[in-house]
Amino acid sequence: MSDHANDTGPMLASPRCGAKTRIGGACRAPAVHGKTRCRMHGGAPGSGAPRANRNARKHGLFSRAAIVERREIRALLGEARRMLEGMK
Repeated sequence: MSDHANDTGPMLASPRCGAKTRIGGACRAPAVHGKTRCRMHGGAPGSGAPRANRNARKHGLFSRAAIVERREIRALLGEARRMLEGMK
């Protein structure tokens, strides 16, 4: 018979993954040795984006200029909506 309770001590004492789950809580899986994430959240070898990830900059949707432009358009649409409401 195995001493299962005696074998789980090192795993229970290991550091936990620091990733956030979909619900918003912390992932409770043990982190991969030498890393801060578990195997499912980027601790596995070969996981994650490549160094100098050019794919992240492909479209510029989240560039500073694009965000400012969207805010200005949203403000302009809000002003137009208020003006139309005032005409009624």
